[in-house]
Parts: sequence; structure tokens; C-alpha cells
Amino acid sequence: MKRCVFIQAHVCIEHRSEICICSFRLMRKLRGLVRQFPVNYSLNTRASKMEVMADDYETETQDILKPLVFRLHENAPAIVREVLLERGWTEFDQKEQDDTDWNLYWRNSPFRMTDHHSIKPWQRLNHYPEAVRITRKDYLARNLKRMKGAYGSALYEFSPVAFIMPNDYVKFIAEYSKERQSVGRRPSYWICKPVDLSRGRGILIFQDIKDLVYDCTVIVQKYISNPLLISGYKLDLRLYVCVTSFCPLTIYTYEEGLVRFATEKFDLGSLDNVYAHLTNTSINKYGASYKKYKEGIGCGCKWTFSKFRSYLRIFGVDDLLLWQKINNIVILTLLAVTPLPVASNCFELFGFDILIDDKFKPWLLEVNYNPALCLDCSIDDTVKRRLLHDIVELLNYKEIDTLRQNEMAGSKAVRRRVPWRTAGPSTPEEAPGLLTCRKVATSNSASPVQPAPKAARGSIHKVASLTKKTVRAHPRKTLTSQLREKMNRPKTSSQAKNEDKNKLPAVHSPCSSAQLNHWLPTPDFRNCKISTHPYFLSDKDQRPIRRVGDFVLIFPFNEAALQASRDGTDVKSIIKEINKLVSKQLLSKQQNTKKRVGYLTSV
Repeated sequence: MKRCVFIQAHVCIEHRSEICICSFRLMRKLRGLVRQFPVNYSLNTRASKMEVMADDYETETQDILKPLVFRLHENAPAIVREVLLERGWTEFDQKEQDDTDWNLYWRNSPFRMTDHHSIKPWQRLNHYPEAVRITRKDYLARNLKRMKGAYGSALYEFSPVAFIMPNDYVKFIAEYSKERQSVGRRPSYWICKPVDLSRGRGILIFQDIKDLVYDCTVIVQKYISNPLLISGYKLDLRLYVCVTSFCPLTIYTYEEGLVRFATEKFDLGSLDNVYAHLTNTSINKYGASYKKYKEGIGCGCKWTFSKFRSYLRIFGVDDLLLWQKINNIVILTLLAVTPLPVASNCFELFGFDILIDDKFKPWLLEVNYNPALCLDCSIDDTVKRRLLHDIVELLNYKEIDTLRQNEMAGSKAVRRRVPWRTAGPSTPEEAPGLLTCRKVATSNSASPVQPAPKAARGSIHKVASLTKKTVRAHPRKTLTSQLREKMNRPKTSSQAKNEDKNKLPAVHSPCSSAQLNHWLPTPDFRNCKISTHPYFLSDKDQRPIRRVGDFVLIFPFNEAALQASRDGTDVKSIIKEINKLVSKQLLSKQQNTKKRVGYLTSV
């Protein structure tokens, strides 16, 4: 009998995929038999393994090997579906599956705040709330201007001077006239962009103010008239940046990216030629020179970062220092919009457009929300497909995420969505999500309004008599009047202590909150605390993973920056660390310059 137990246990251990055939019944019997016999035939370790396996299989469900599930909005890029299917994922079927039976939801438009409230531990959303603060051109200009005023222009000189029209029209006229009247100074060129359009639509470049015409809110900036040219063609960089969290701030940049070229040679004498001044592929792919071979560039209008770095090194350019400057731009730009509402299990993929001038100074042009993932050429396919694969790796899915179960309840999520908790003691217990808010202390006095279940138990005759009355002795007590009474009621010492501990800014009742615009954050949502382990932290040291695929962590860049970004972002401390970092980079540049001069002198 002992040898029989040993053989059966061995089969179960070695062939775990076949355990479903005899699964739980056999494992229970084996566990009971092993406990009855003395520990012989080297069954000590095997018996303990068997018991652990039996316990595991009893608690897990039959769908332990279920694939991960993705959910796409109707306008999601096709390549997202392709990549996820390549990885063995399955697509969400709204008719057949529960509302929470998915792992990744990808859409082009922002999610509602209720979606962030009801997020589950196994789920990820591809947008962070209020990320539009830096993706709209006017919002970005205001935030950068504020940071420049608060922390000095030395750090924030990477963005051209900007005027938001029509509000800043007078300021723009003053600046324009000042430059015109300067003796010996060449008049500047200006570029006008609609604040909420992308892909080069509505852009106007001008030198004379009489050519400035607009019919919507636009931003007017100084046009960088000395861009870096390769074989006479203008270029800019599309840098992919993934923010896995704004609190703590965690920023990854993608090492590979796209260098986008204009398809006609740069010429300030023809400001209306979009194929010479704009690098947007959505415009240049319709140009006559797009498919032609262009000297030094080739066919099409794109390079990879790898090819661009090789080009710079051939001419002795320190590409490492250039990329350090670009990383500084990314960090300083994202600091300008912190803090954002606290949200968990989401991420944001930004497209930073960086232009480099002929002195190798990088300039921030704009930040793109939902950077284009369409495939216009083979370079797009190479870069963007690998980018999406690395994003999925960065989301750090675990085996338990395939179960799509609430760990606390240990059962499958119910097919319903309850984004807001209804008032009253009869409210069912909230589904365990990732966000838990501190609750405001309630008064010990009796509430003048009866809960719904108790009111329902009242006599039918009483209800009938109440409905017959046309005149009330007192005005009907509304939710607002009840809250006002509680606010004006004198507080006891114990209540005051409780409120100090659980202090929140003017919290609306959950019932009234449900009537708010779901696209805007509620005051209490900003003070929510994440109650589960963030997916982007390493299991070993509870720190952000330094590298995932071609994604490289650029913030936090040292221990001080890490501490300053926890429990609320301490922007001042982070700015100090960035100043130290910039000083080290300048010192390193000077040392490298001296070495090169010494080398050339010796030669």
C-alpha cells in the first residue's frame, strides 16, 4: 500500500496538466493515505508537496489556465489587437463574459472617474485621469510658464515663448513690436497651432502679423528657424514615454523611437510649404517626394533612433549627453502637472515631440495623447509592434491575474457595475477594489430621515394619510439641508478628534456624487490611498523595475528623488535633485571637451 501511494503521488506531481482528470478526489485520498502511514520510502518531502498541491487545487478553480483578456474600444488601433492576440490573449466578449472579466482595457478617449473607482486588482486601464493637462497645447504652455516662474527659467528654457490667443493678443503685439523695433535684430518667425488639433492640422507659419488669421483658440510660439538638418531636410523625434504612476511619479522612456523627416528641403523663403516645414507623417505621406529616394535620407520619411544615434556618432556628437537633456525635459514637463488624482492600475503612453536645433539643443514642441500607432511603413511596424509588446511586459501581469477573482472574496466578480456606493445602512458591502477612501465620522445623533427599508415597512395607512396632505408643517428636509444642519451642529470633543483623524475636503454624499459629471474627479478621490501592491514595483525591493524590454526608468533617478515622490510629490526637493544632476552633466561635458582638445593637440 505504501509503494502504491508513492507511485500515484509521483504521477500527480510530474503530470500537473492532467490533474483535472482525477483532480481533487484523488488528491484528497492520497493526502489521507499519506497521513496514515509512517514516513518511509523517502516520502517525507513528497508528502508535504502533495498536501500543498491538494490545498492549492481545492482553492483554485478549473479555469486556472485561462488566458488573459483584453477589451478594446471601437476606435482602438488595430495593431493593439494584433499584438495581444500574438501573445495568446483573448478578446473580451460583452455578451458572454462578466463586466469585470478582463485584464486590459484600451481606448483612445479618457475613462470616466467611475471606471477608475471600480478598478479590480487584475485590471489595467491605458489612461490616467486628467492626463490632458499636458497634451492640450494651451494647458501645457500655462503649466510650463507657471513652473518657469516658480523655479526659474534656467531649467524651463526648453519650450519656445508661447502666447494663447485671443487672451494673450495684447502681450503678443507688445512682444512682436518690440522685436520689430530692435535695431540690427532679424525679425522672428512665428508658428500658430490650434490648441486641440493634432497631426499638423491648422498650422500656420508667418513672419508678418498681417498673415496671422485664426478662428478658434490657438497658441502662437516662436518658430525655431535654425533646426538640425540632415542633407537639408528638417527632422524631429517622436519619443515614447510611459508613466505607470503619478504618485509616486514613475517614468519610463523607450530607447527606440521614430525620427520623422520633412520630405522637401528646409527653406525659410517658402513658409507655406508644409512638406518643408512640418514633419508629420500624416501630411508628408501625401507629398510628391515621399516615395522617392532622397539623398542622405532614403525613401519615406522615417528613421529609427538607433540609426540616428549612429549618424550622430559618425560626426562626433555626444548622443549620450543629448539624451540626458531630453530625459530632463520629460521629467520637468511631467512635474508640471503633478499632482494628478490618485488612481491605481493604470498607465499613460505619451508621445513627446522633440526638435533639435543646429547647436544640438533639444526643444519640446508638444506632448501627444494617444500617440499614433498606425503602420505607415516597415519602420513603424518594427518600432510600434515591439513597443506594444514591451508595454504589456511593463504592466507586470502575474499568474493570479488570469483568475480574475477578488482575492478577498475568493469568488468571481458579479456581472454588474456599482461605481458609487449608495447611502444607508442597507447598502451591500463594496466590492474590493484598489482604492479605499477614508470614511468621514458620522454623528451619533439620530438621523431625521429613515433608511429606505425601514420606511418601506411602515403602515400603508400612514403612507396614504401622508400623501393626502397637501400642506406640510415644516419644509421637506433635503440632503443639502441635512448636511448644513450637521455642519452647524456644535461638536463634542470626541467628534472633533475623530474629524481631525479622518479629515477630508468637503466630501459630497455618495448619492449626490453619482449625479456629478463622471468625467471630473471628486474632491475625495484625490485623497484616496492605494490599498494594494502597485503593479509597477519589484517584488524584491518594492522599487520601480529599472528596465523592461526597451523601456528604461528615468524617474526616480536616485534615492532622494524616490523619497520625494512618495506620499505626495515634493516638487521642490525633486527640482533640487535635478539641478544637481544637470550640474554633474555639465561638468562631465566640460571634462569630455578638455579630453578631446588634449587629444587633438597631441595628434
